[in-house]
Amino acid sequence: MIKFRHKDKNQENFPVGMMIFSKDLRHLISNYYNFARYADDIADSPNLSVEKKLEKLQELESIFMQTKVYKGKKFKYVQDLYRAFQKKNIPFTFATDLLTAFRQDSSGFKYQTWGQLINYCKYSAAPVGKFMLAAHKESPTTYLPSTSLCTALQIVNHIQDLKYDFTLLNRLYLPTDIMHKYHIKKNDISQSQSSVALKKGIEHIMDLTRGLVKEGSLLPQLIKSISLRIEVCIILSLTNIMIKKILKGDVLSQEIKLSKTDWIRGIISGTFKGLTTRHKTLPQKGSI
Repeated sequence: MIKFRHKDKNQENFPVGMMIFSKDLRHLISNYYNFARYADDIADSPNLSVEKKLEKLQELESIFMQTKVYKGKKFKYVQDLYRAFQKKNIPFTFATDLLTAFRQDSSGFKYQTWGQLINYCKYSAAPVGKFMLAAHKESPTTYLPSTSLCTALQIVNHIQDLKYDFTLLNRLYLPTDIMHKYHIKKNDISQSQSSVALKKGIEHIMDLTRGLVKEGSLLPQLIKSISLRIEVCIILSLTNIMIKKILKGDVLSQEIKLSKTDWIRGIISGTFKGLTTRHKTLPQKGSI
């Protein structure tokens, strides 16, 4: 039996704040993570109706945007997050876009095409990368490759959690057009092993995801912060490792996750890449 689970920071494949940041940044990143995790837990709750989930997400946005007065301590971190965004001139959409994605999750949106899934990731994943870059005062020219990398990370997580999301949350991130192309049935996803059709569909999705990782590989050379550049290089390395593990394994019959050896490999190769990558300045054309 698959049980409902809650992920904390230590259970994420690529936890935010891998490197040691300044105290100010650590506090900001922690508040942002807690904001996103609280909203995610609302969307994933098996005990809340769709209406209640949307109500709670709207309440969270109202507290963050200071349109609802809340005097308790429970959401102090949300209020602190708003003030930090104001102080550092970080766009509020880097937080509220996440809520757009969680509303979509709560409503059980069905993805008909790959394009629709990519658009969802622009709200569910891309804001996290943009937030980290903005917090480090990086140029908006970093946002486009960051969006590609964050989208790749999100899709890798979707494929890892394919059976769990479908069985427990009735949520499916396999686009209908890809399912039709490879003759994948919904019933295939609840089986103990992947069918040939499902394996082929996942191979196709991982091939598309590799393309996103390639687009995201431009990001390190655009980042000024050495610590953040190293972290991005580590994430790129770990993402490539995860893609290989997904293709080699079976997401239905086993839990695909990074081993200690994978982490060591990713950290060593990513750190070397981050230290040897030179910063390149590109003309700013605005944020994406």
